[in-house]
Amino acid sequence: MLAIKKQDIKGKRVIIRVDFNVPLDKEFSVVDDSRIVASLPTIKKITDSGGRAVLISHMGRPNGKFEESLSLKHVIGCLSSLIGRRVLFNSDCVGDKVLRNIDKMKNGDVMLLENLRFYAEEEEGDENFAKELAKIGDIYINDAFGTAHRTHASTTTITNYFKKTKYFGLLLASEIKSLKHVTEKPQRPFTAIIGGAKILGKITVLKALIKKVDNLIIGGGMAYTFIMAQGGEIGDSLVEKDKLSLALNLIELAKKEKVNLFLPVDSINASSFNNNARIQKTSITKIPQGYMGMDIGEKSVERFAAVISDSKTIVWNGPMGVFEMDNFEKGTRQIAQAICRSTECGSFSFVGGGDSVSAIKKFRLDGCVSYVSTGGGAMLKYLEGEVLPAISAINC
Repeated sequence: MLAIKKQDIKGKRVIIRVDFNVPLDKEFSVVDDSRIVASLPTIKKITDSGGRAVLISHMGRPNGKFEESLSLKHVIGCLSSLIGRRVLFNSDCVGDKVLRNIDKMKNGDVMLLENLRFYAEEEEGDENFAKELAKIGDIYINDAFGTAHRTHASTTTITNYFKKTKYFGLLLASEIKSLKHVTEKPQRPFTAIIGGAKILGKITVLKALIKKVDNLIIGGGMAYTFIMAQGGEIGDSLVEKDKLSLALNLIELAKKEKVNLFLPVDSINASSFNNNARIQKTSITKIPQGYMGMDIGEKSVERFAAVISDSKTIVWNGPMGVFEMDNFEKGTRQIAQAICRSTECGSFSFVGGGDSVSAIKKFRLDGCVSYVSTGGGAMLKYLEGEVLPAISAINC
């Protein structure tokens, strides 16, 4: 894996592709600084070595147009506080003015450029836009795992202009190392826990995991599609009726591959999608009309926790229920706690995906697992066995 050396940095303009696509509140303050914190080791390595760190990132989906609410200037205060020094900001990301401002930087300075996606050319992977971006630096570092599965100008095309001076950042390198730990030679038993609302978007990864794991635990909203496919009564629960046959096919594939597939056996139900709705507990196959499944029940937790306890490698993507509501967080919290206990006993646990990461942080358990990934989509693509474009662009 290509790693930059300190002696190559001093006095150089170093482009660092970071992932500062972070949530903001109504006052445009950063709500979750995890991705910013994760980028700090690479930034500090450059500044401590006398380089000039020029940070480029996207935020949101502005569709090639300026949007005040998606300006990266809103990140400056948080970033400056975390770094412990003033961070410069440039209101554009390409052009002569940007180049002049970068030339004024001193060794050890940090500058953040404006949202790359204010240019449609970024997501198009445009060659000319990438060429303009390349002019701002002598060295290119990609430290944005969350965008590693995208063929964008700032993640792939730009590397054409840094044949011998392109590198992995410390964060991206650690993401790859952890995923290899999971996918190449995992200690067994290997258990994957997949949750979230829908099967759609996770079909390929489910098929791929069935061929790799010993145990597959399915929870969250998608579980109700599996239950209905097998004839269960799920009331008003979330269901993908066009995926019923797919669910049955996945069950059969698990049997064929001799993988233990675990589905919830009980459910915490609500009369409406509301934290204060009427609540009842039932078998997951006998949810009455007028109620919807919102979380897994105690028997499911006990069953899943026993599997997790016996596992040596654990991958978790997706919550077990509507953990954002306090009355329906228990299943997700207890599964997170089970993963932490297994980790404490020597298992390797990898948590990824926006909702899973949000959940484990809500319960203040992120420090109790082996690795928390900064990229959900990229993680899933890697687990599917795909070669991520941004990674291959550095390696070639």
